[in-house]
Amino acid sequence: MPIYIIDRKFPETPGELIQAAPEGQTMADSNTPKSAKKLRWTSLEIGLITIVSLLFIVLVTLIVLFATQRDSGICTTADCTKSASRIIENMDPSVDPCDNFYQYACGGWLKKHIIPETSSRYSTFDILRDELEVVLKDVLERRDPGHSSALTKAKTLYKSCINETVIEKRGGTPLLQMLPDIFEWPVAVDDWEGSVHGQSWTAEDSIAKMNAKYRNQVLVSFFIGTDDKDSNSHIIHFDQPGLGLSSRDYYTCTGPYAEACRAYEQFMVDVAKLIRTDRGLSINETQIVQEMGRVMELEKEIANATDIPDDRNNPVLLYNKMALRVLNENYTLLIDSKEFNWTRFTNNIMETVNITVTDEEQVIVYAPNYFLRLNPVLAKYSSRDVHNYMVWRYVMNLVVGLSRAYKDTRRAFRKAIYGTTSEAAVWRQCANYVNSNLDNAVGRLYVEEAFAGESKEMMDEMIAEIREVFIKNLDDLHWMDAETKKAAEEKARAIRERIGYSENIMDNTYLDKEYKDLSYDEEKYFENILKNLEFEQKKRLRKLRQKVNKEEWITGAAIVNAFYSSSRNQIVFPAGILQPPFFGKGQSKSLNYGGIGMVIGHEITHGFDDNGRNFDKDGDLKDWWTAGSTQRFQELSKCMVYQYGNFSWDLAGGQNLSGNNTLGENIADNGGIRQSYQAYQKYVSKHGEEAPLPGINLNHQQLFFLNFAQVWCGTHRPEHAVNSIKTDVHSPGKFRVLGSLQNFPEFAKAFNCWTDSYMVPEKTCRVW
Repeated sequence: MPIYIIDRKFPETPGELIQAAPEGQTMADSNTPKSAKKLRWTSLEIGLITIVSLLFIVLVTLIVLFATQRDSGICTTADCTKSASRIIENMDPSVDPCDNFYQYACGGWLKKHIIPETSSRYSTFDILRDELEVVLKDVLERRDPGHSSALTKAKTLYKSCINETVIEKRGGTPLLQMLPDIFEWPVAVDDWEGSVHGQSWTAEDSIAKMNAKYRNQVLVSFFIGTDDKDSNSHIIHFDQPGLGLSSRDYYTCTGPYAEACRAYEQFMVDVAKLIRTDRGLSINETQIVQEMGRVMELEKEIANATDIPDDRNNPVLLYNKMALRVLNENYTLLIDSKEFNWTRFTNNIMETVNITVTDEEQVIVYAPNYFLRLNPVLAKYSSRDVHNYMVWRYVMNLVVGLSRAYKDTRRAFRKAIYGTTSEAAVWRQCANYVNSNLDNAVGRLYVEEAFAGESKEMMDEMIAEIREVFIKNLDDLHWMDAETKKAAEEKARAIRERIGYSENIMDNTYLDKEYKDLSYDEEKYFENILKNLEFEQKKRLRKLRQKVNKEEWITGAAIVNAFYSSSRNQIVFPAGILQPPFFGKGQSKSLNYGGIGMVIGHEITHGFDDNGRNFDKDGDLKDWWTAGSTQRFQELSKCMVYQYGNFSWDLAGGQNLSGNNTLGENIADNGGIRQSYQAYQKYVSKHGEEAPLPGINLNHQQLFFLNFAQVWCGTHRPEHAVNSIKTDVHSPGKFRVLGSLQNFPEFAKAFNCWTDSYMVPEKTCRVW
């Protein structure tokens, strides 16, 4: 965020200022005897004397001001003045912090910022991401010679993405050329009767090909992941798929979801018509609408067959391990009267990486009830209906790589889901796309350009301090017995941190080897997209027979976020988040602890939330709790479910938050703010109070909470607010602030809040 402030730099001592002589003037005359001087004053000399006198007065005044500030202990460094300016601009001091601390902290920010037409929301996070994208644009467009083929590939992919002239010229041709590879799209051809070019269609072959080659998860989600109960091994997983609309609730197609359904179905129709036009085929709109109507009805029934989010919160209940033979015996799917063979389906996928499985291959089924409910749904539809749906779900995500005519077919759909009326600048879309697909190459460019290496050492110290606070706090938890406390301490000490970036990405040999199987054409962006899909999927499939590398980073460096991995028991803080307001080398410690310190505590606490607590110190799904501690944990968690579930969000039409879906993040927020504040208090006890910030009549305990809150300043479009209530496991920023501070007595103490004020409710919740 730009700070509009004059940066005044004062010398180390007042003497340095006095000793400086004005330009063009010397001290030579001071040694001349008075008797040798003639006191003749010209108007020019008088003017010079006047100017020198005024300069002297100004300098003395500055010295006095500096000395006053220095004596009062106010911090006047550039970092302090920038921080103070940012904080003042963002807050609304007319609001009583005890009435609504979020409005007090973010009222100025909310008045000053308008959501861009290209965005569904706008927040402090989004501003930092916008700034990061500018850095990525610069490094990806820079034509400096490099010694790494991986970096060259990243720049080539970026060039193909921003090459709008070529993309427009090619129209829909790249998609038309690709469709025969996946048995065509029935609605977009005239001769589809269950076979294409002599190939007979089967569900196993079609779904497998789209999964193996293009990572498309439709009807059945198939992926290779860590075995929850053996975190050193990979295993095949079967799960319910994602949906075209944001969540199963949307398929009611009523109330706030009605427009999204209409736009989604029209999106299907418009793309089908466009493909037929590009093929020179006639358009029978009635037929297309009818066929896409069947697709919509099929997807509605698939959505209703999926498990609701509340049924998927417990990883113990999700874990259903069995042989493929058992899957074939107990979870039969009949598609157009043909039985779906799970072993054949699996081999169709794995043969792309030369791996063969038998009926005895062990797999994990996350959603067995979904597959039981899916079978009677599929019995109602023909192979044409099913394939129309499968190809649609593939095509809808690819129009972004085609000409403007194709991209525009999704405009009304995006408006209904996200509220946006225009798309982000092409260079922004392309920078994000390249970062998502070549994250280590882009991370290398970002780190070299924008990351301060000394951040790692400071972060190490903060993580150690906050971890110790978490462990010490275990002694105060009367609900947890000694046996479980001991295991919790062992797990907390075993958490491994990753800060900034992996050293591997600075090694050209490592990077070039990682991306050696990729090559791009500057004039074939669509084909480059397909190459990325296939490359990433093969990389994942090969892991089936490989041991899990727990040293591997789970994210790239150029990202404004932080993560916890339960299977690795690892916390990760990428380079992109290690900047103000979260963190800064010269930023006041109160702001660092309120920013990145809270994030550190948040990620540590994820290891002990409703999900993470089910995994032990090695990352294995294992019950290491006593029955009594588990019961009391669940009782305390219900308090937060109720508290957050009673927050009503005006931007979402007054809908209440889902206390169940957001429980893990809320537990982490509450634990994070408590641990970081206590760590800061320990810092003050050891090093003394920090110098006040200029222009702010707040102490550093108050500034800690203020910076924490300002990290979450932001707003949403109504459409996206409705969407996020159903899909986001995080509470909206406003309630992340209000909820966690209502539960923390030290906040009320810092701001002298009276009993029964909004920020001091009668009942509070605490888990960690």
